[in-house]
Amino acid sequence: MKVLTISGYKSQEIGVFKQTDPALFYIKKAIKQILLQRIEEGLEWVIISGQLGVELWAGEVVLELKELYPNLSLAILTAYADHELKWNEANQEMYKQIANQADFVEAISKKPYENPQQLSNKNKFLITKSDGLLMVYDEEHDGSPKYLWQLAKQYQENHSYEIIQVTFQDLQLIVEEEQWNNRSFNTD
Repeated sequence: MKVLTISGYKSQEIGVFKQTDPALFYIKKAIKQILLQRIEEGLEWVIISGQLGVELWAGEVVLELKELYPNLSLAILTAYADHELKWNEANQEMYKQIANQADFVEAISKKPYENPQQLSNKNKFLITKSDGLLMVYDEEHDGSPKYLWQLAKQYQENHSYEIIQVTFQDLQLIVEEEQWNNRSFNTD
């Protein structure tokens, strides 16, 4: 796999609004573990669409990994032009910081938001331009990622396309592993 799209829940869908939220540590750790494995297997590009939540957090992880793996590249392909303009100032600033360090940034539709078709077109573009999808998504907890998830599943039926899913149970296992590794032993 040379090109991997990463997506998942928006921050409001999972109630993570601050960079200091402990859940963010575990989400990023899950993404990082998968990316490290894929980098060893030849991953060259990560694509996100720049949405708040999993996608921008993945962007932060990729930028962190680029320090150790300079051949890893980040592309931000937004659904439409100026998609971040209605966000609050802090979120706009976070997006700009990531976009300024990305290797490629482009809007799929050069127009501002007009209709949901732009989002559908973005999903199709992300799937067809990548070799696989890493999705932080749990089918039991619906949300906006379901459209990309369903499209990827359909695409996979007729194409060689890898789908990597991180569920809430996977995240819980990472929490438990981290707690286990950080416990202190009393040897008295």
